[in-house]
Formats: sequence, structure tokens, C-alpha cells
Amino acid sequence: MEVPFVDLKRQYRAIKSEIDDAIKRVVDTAAFVLGKEVELFESEFAQYLNSDYAVGLNSGTDALHLALVAAGIKPGDEVITAANTFIATAEAISLAGAKPVLIDIDLKNYNLGLESIEKAITEKTKVILPVHFYGQPVNMEKLTEIARKHNLLIIEDACQAHGATYKGKKVGSFGLAGCFSFYPAKNLAAFGDGGAIVTNNKDLAEKVKILRDHGQTKKYFHTLKGFNSRLDSLQAAILRVKLKYLDQWNEARNKWARIYNELLKETSLVIPEIEESSHHVFHLYVVRCKRRNELQSSLKENGIGTAIHYPIPIHLTEAYQDLGRKEGDFPQTEKAAREILSLPMFPELKKEEVEYVVKKIKEFESRA
Repeated sequence: MEVPFVDLKRQYRAIKSEIDDAIKRVVDTAAFVLGKEVELFESEFAQYLNSDYAVGLNSGTDALHLALVAAGIKPGDEVITAANTFIATAEAISLAGAKPVLIDIDLKNYNLGLESIEKAITEKTKVILPVHFYGQPVNMEKLTEIARKHNLLIIEDACQAHGATYKGKKVGSFGLAGCFSFYPAKNLAAFGDGGAIVTNNKDLAEKVKILRDHGQTKKYFHTLKGFNSRLDSLQAAILRVKLKYLDQWNEARNKWARIYNELLKETSLVIPEIEESSHHVFHLYVVRCKRRNELQSSLKENGIGTAIHYPIPIHLTEAYQDLGRKEGDFPQTEKAAREILSLPMFPELKKEEVEYVVKKIKEFESRA
């Protein structure tokens, strides 16, 4: 049996007629940049997240970057975030001219180690940027208390957590802004790059709209030095179709996660812990294994796709050696990087595929 890590074709086949109609609608109007489809998606996505505004952008990275710029972050400022995140989070901080201040994680959920945040706060700290990692929300109640105590902004990296909730409230709607990616493998995915910010702050939303379009308030009237970060109409039309199915797909991910958890209890793998106050949307199903590389190779030999998210923590990448950090500085993050393995996870998985993955894991362990 072949079990892909993710299969985007299955989802397309399930809603092919709707997607094809949406694409045709855009092609027929020849309105390819911004326009009505983007406006409609922004309205529908904001409504889904119970937020006042959404602004479509060309990537999740730009969502993070422009949210920081619009919030007034500037050179010399510091932004606290997790050491285990994808490099885009740190890149966005750097692009805004600020310094990423990394903190270690909680191995139970791979999110920010909240007990470490206050130790990292200095007079230069302006923002806490939590990452809802793998689809599980950060404890936003505690984080909000810390931010208020120190008069800091919260900008959420929700690029892996479309539809996830903390105590019934959707992530991305807690801070000044929430940032989302629509990369093709995300829970809510475009047919290419795409992103958005959501916010209840009208001024921030308006500033991001100006920044995304070369700093212009209307054609050729440039009030700011801006960027080219516009969500295109084709992607917006596709996202409008998919948004209707997001909750259904997230529940399917939860179904497969529950089956994985039940079947893997008899193994030595560390399986995901689900916080009672959170609705995890399992963008990724991540386990830990001390013999991770050997397990990955064994699964590959048996036709099973896997991935590692992420093998090199930010502070150990060549790009961020200027932070002056070294191996051993973030032990929980580094332990995770050595042991984590993402198993096949997408809504259209089949039960026999999940069972086959677990069977091959158990066979691997029996040979140890």
C-alpha cells in the first residue's frame, strides 16, 4: 500500500465542479488582481473568525510582516516568539527591522513555554508573537494576562490553525491581528501562495490594505512606501469554495488523530496531547520517537510518506547565527527537533491507510 503524506488531488476531486466554476467565473470577468472575489472572501473569512476585518495578502509570511509594520514595529524593537517555528515567523520580524527573541517550548504541546516569556521581556519588547503550532492553540488566557501586565501587543501566527479554538473562541481573533497562510497544504488552502490578516482594529486593517498595494490609497496616489502583496482573485475564489468545507475537514482531521492516538497507545511513540480547553485542528499529526530517522526510513520503504516539522530550530540555522545563540540554549526545542515525525494527515485519508501506517510502526518497533 502507498500512503502519501498529503494528497491534494483527493480534495480537488471531491469539490471539482465547484472549484472549476469558481475559476471560470474569474476568468470570464478577467478581474485577476484584488477585485470582487477578494472582497467577498475577506468578508466571509472575517465572519468565519468572528472578526471585523480581514485583508487578503499574497502569503502568510507577508501577513506576519505587514501586521508588524502596520502595528508600528521598527528597527531596535524586540518581538518574542517560539524557537521551534518555521523560519517565516522569524523572517517577518527581521523584515520589519525588529529582533526575534526566541524562547523555548512546552514539549506537551510544542507551543510557547509561557513560563519563559516574562524572563525574555526587556524595555525593547513590543510584541509577543505566539505560534499555534501544528493546529493546537496556545493558552491565550495566560498569554493575554502576560501581555496586559507588560503593555505588549499580541500578533498571532495562526498559519497552521485555521478554525482552531481556545475556550470556544477562534484563534487569530485574540490579539491585535491574526495571521494566516493559505499555502496549498494548509487546512484552508489555495492553489498557490496566499495569506490574510484578521483584526478588529479598523486603522490596522486600512493600513495593511494600503501597504499591500504599493502604499497607494487610490491608483497612483502613494501615501506610504508599500509592498506588492495582493491576494489574487483566482485564489480568493478558490478559498471561498473551500471555506464552506473547513469545519468538516477539520473534524475529519480530528477523527484520524483520535484513531492514530488509540492505535499508537501500545507503542513507545509520544503521541499528541490535546488540551481540554482547545479545539486542535491537526494541520499536522506529530509524534516523537528516539529512533526517528530509522523509523522514517522504514516507513518510506513501506510506501508511507512522512515529514519533519522542523529539523533545524531557528537559533541553529545559518541565517540566524547573528542572534548569538548556540546548541543547548533551548533544550526542549532541540529535543523536539531530534525526535519529531509528522505522519500522514489530511481529511481524505482512509481508515485502512491509518491502520497500515500504525501496523508498519509496530512492525518497526518489534524489530528493535
